[in-house]
Amino acid sequence: MNFRNHIAGTWVAPRAGKYFDNVNPADTTDIIGRFPASDGDDVEAAVASAQRGFELWKRTPAPARGDVLRRVGDLMLARKEEIANLMTREMGKPLAETRGDVQEGIDTAYYAATEGRRLFGHTVPSELRDKWAMSFRRPIGVVGLITPFNFPMAIPTWKLFPALVCGNAAILKPAEDVPHTATVLVEILLEAGLPAEVIQLVHGHGEVVGKAIVDHPGVPVISFTGSTETGSIVGATCGRMHKRLSLEMGGKNAQVVLDDADLDLALEGVLWGAFGTTGQRCTATSRLIVQRGVHDRFVAMLEAKAGALRLGDGRQPGTDVGPLIHAASRDKVERYVGIAREQGGEVVTGGRRATGGALDRGFFFQPTIVTGVQAGHRVAVEEIFGPVLSVIRVDTADEAFRINNGVPYGLSSSVYTRDVNLAFRALNELDNGITYINAPTIGAEAHLPFGGVKQTGNGHREGGWEVYEFYSETKVGYVDFSGRLQRAQIDNYPAQAAS
Repeated sequence: MNFRNHIAGTWVAPRAGKYFDNVNPADTTDIIGRFPASDGDDVEAAVASAQRGFELWKRTPAPARGDVLRRVGDLMLARKEEIANLMTREMGKPLAETRGDVQEGIDTAYYAATEGRRLFGHTVPSELRDKWAMSFRRPIGVVGLITPFNFPMAIPTWKLFPALVCGNAAILKPAEDVPHTATVLVEILLEAGLPAEVIQLVHGHGEVVGKAIVDHPGVPVISFTGSTETGSIVGATCGRMHKRLSLEMGGKNAQVVLDDADLDLALEGVLWGAFGTTGQRCTATSRLIVQRGVHDRFVAMLEAKAGALRLGDGRQPGTDVGPLIHAASRDKVERYVGIAREQGGEVVTGGRRATGGALDRGFFFQPTIVTGVQAGHRVAVEEIFGPVLSVIRVDTADEAFRINNGVPYGLSSSVYTRDVNLAFRALNELDNGITYINAPTIGAEAHLPFGGVKQTGNGHREGGWEVYEFYSETKVGYVDFSGRLQRAQIDNYPAQAAS
């Protein structure tokens, strides 16, 4: 089946007539459909349409815009199981996870709906008599949203719903690995009553479609989630063109387990953090930093549990870990396991492609644990984006905190301890945008800001209340009802100055 773009209020074929296959990563013989391999001409048409949509949508009262998002949430809730199934088919993670992915979108829709009545400005006293001073929020224009494969519903909604509530029009370019979910999302938006030209969906490859959106002068706002390398290129372009930009990029997240930790609880956390979504989360637990007193016992517990995880099609009951997204990702994971061995790490669990039976048809890799890793090893510093956990032994909490901070990224961290003083020190000292105490490095909630520091991002946040400031402009208004010229920004305190 050939799917289409949504441009200029209708579903249209790509102008060049080219398509790519959307393949089930758990079974490469299963072709979900053929999606548009769009180009710059498709993007040009989408921008022109979005500009028309913006002129209409920006005049729609914000509470009414929120009402559309509320209906979107209702429709997503009614179709939750259907969407989770199609998402697992094209992305691979188990149904329990894709159901959570859809629920994140539902939560974001309902949160966005309420923000339609809460786009607050400020009213403040003027320094002059008979004068009113205030600020308020205004939409910006057309926003370009470039999203990754690992959360096919949640991440597009994190970007799209706040942008729409703020009054912008949007062009969505989903990852080419998960185009079906994005198509369903746009169908739901239209069914909920969003004016057709407010949302454009342009499928295709990042180096073509994504680049065309970033390069286009008619798209003043870009939100990108992806690799730090690509984000740097996007950032250079947006800086040169004076575009507003939100970057959400890589992570090298650590779970710290101290000697006084509840080891059973910490074990559950690291299994979920390291191998949930097959390690394909920017918040995935990629490093396990364990204090010497519990290191050997905890690693033994971890080996036993990780080795028992069941791999397979995420739609099958009992599946714990799904496939990697494509062959290149599996090759990358395999390459990093080799690097770990070369640098002196010991692979104590996994370390190979998972094969046999149905696994031969997909991109499966065994959950892998590497011990004996040093803080400077490549597997302890570089993002792998797969089911590989590097274990680092430390003597003290201070050493653990220092190693946590000693990487180029700063997204998420986790500390397991019963010491309340150490817990609050961790919140204060760990150089990350998010720190969990006695919980894994994954699990952000829709109503709080999400993002990181250093090479993880550029200071903006997804989610929560902060994202609404990114998608809107502050305008200041002054109303002078004195009936005479009053001059601000000069010396209005002559008596004080004379003294």
